[in-house]
Amino acid sequence: MKNSIFDIVVVGGGTAGVVAAIQGARQGARTLLVEKNGCPGGTMTVAGIAHPGLFYAWRKQVIAGIGWEIVTAAAAECGTPLPAFETQIGMTCHPDYQVKLNALIFAAICDEKMLESGVNVLYHTMIGQVRRGDDEVELELCTREGASSIRARRVIDCTGDASVIAMAGYEVIHPDECQPGTICCRASGYDYDSLDQNALRRAAEEAVAAGELAFADLGWNHDGFSMHFLHEHGNNANHIFPVLPPYSAEGRSRLEIDGRRSLLRAYRFLRRQPGLEHLKLEVSAMECGVRESAVIRGEVTVTAEQYASGYRFPDAVCNAFYPIDLHKRSSAGVTPTALHDGVVPQLPLRALIPRGSDLFLAAGRCVSSDRLANSALRVQATAMAGGQAAAAAACASLEDGVSVRKVNLKLVREILRRHGAIVPENTSEE
Repeated sequence: MKNSIFDIVVVGGGTAGVVAAIQGARQGARTLLVEKNGCPGGTMTVAGIAHPGLFYAWRKQVIAGIGWEIVTAAAAECGTPLPAFETQIGMTCHPDYQVKLNALIFAAICDEKMLESGVNVLYHTMIGQVRRGDDEVELELCTREGASSIRARRVIDCTGDASVIAMAGYEVIHPDECQPGTICCRASGYDYDSLDQNALRRAAEEAVAAGELAFADLGWNHDGFSMHFLHEHGNNANHIFPVLPPYSAEGRSRLEIDGRRSLLRAYRFLRRQPGLEHLKLEVSAMECGVRESAVIRGEVTVTAEQYASGYRFPDAVCNAFYPIDLHKRSSAGVTPTALHDGVVPQLPLRALIPRGSDLFLAAGRCVSSDRLANSALRVQATAMAGGQAAAAAACASLEDGVSVRKVNLKLVREILRRHGAIVPENTSEE
């Protein structure tokens, strides 16, 4: 691997990164995926949110391609039926239309698809330094054996934190206050319907007053008691607010510790309550899931108004579909804002390109967008579509020998369609 040169290096093997790497390799680019963990899938695997969505809007599929291929392969492997998309009228019950997957099988299918496509995969590796050149980028890899350097003709940042884009010297925006994270688990050993909710409420209020518990340990209501944790059996059921910025190693370390402390408080409290004496908590996530940490300053920034109105971008490369979903410190915790009937938002290529960049792109939750738009664009199906689009643009720029900012949109869209993606049909291809 030392002193190797790759056509495309994808950094971050989450939902966006895996798809980007496969797209690059299938198009014939020599592609390397660099991932800090030993497992692909990001929030779907190490963070335990293995129910991606949304691929359909208003009873019609709006996101497909390589991400959909992996999702349906993982579902078929386990005999898991897909949601009844033909009944999807609006967005009020959007979780019902997310595909429920086995995280371990999903990760294994990701590995299988990457290897079949010819992706070079390097787990347990991070980027230590980025040196920009005119035609290629030098990346310092921090591996288990030490540091080594490789070169890349194009780089796609799928880290979620835009860390590679920041190291390359491009502008990255960090919000003053980030949405809370969530640490998932599997809670069992109790009969939910037999629990005395009033007694639990009184006990929780006393425990919070004594400093032994926080309301957010048991749900998304920060001001009062919630049965959310128990009702959801631990899945995506708490809020962990970052004390320090979660894009830094120090901040992320604190978030992970605070997440486990939250689970331990909940466990100790609940086990003392009648009907919960045999409560068990089992691992479903080894990391705290992060909803927000950074976005790139792109060639264009998607606004909440554009997202909610279904604004037609001239360089749209994929669709998106999810309610605006900003989690915050409040009694409700989150109040999704549904899209109006028939609206299908779009993601433009320029939102995947750091401003002024010739060799770098980004995909996943760090795409260029304001906070409200990003709270919807960050979700897994859109991240997969954006990852595929970023890789298609990288391939097109390599094939024509041009900057990613000057790429031929018609070629990008041809590559995407060739690999099963759904491309918005309302825009120019000049």
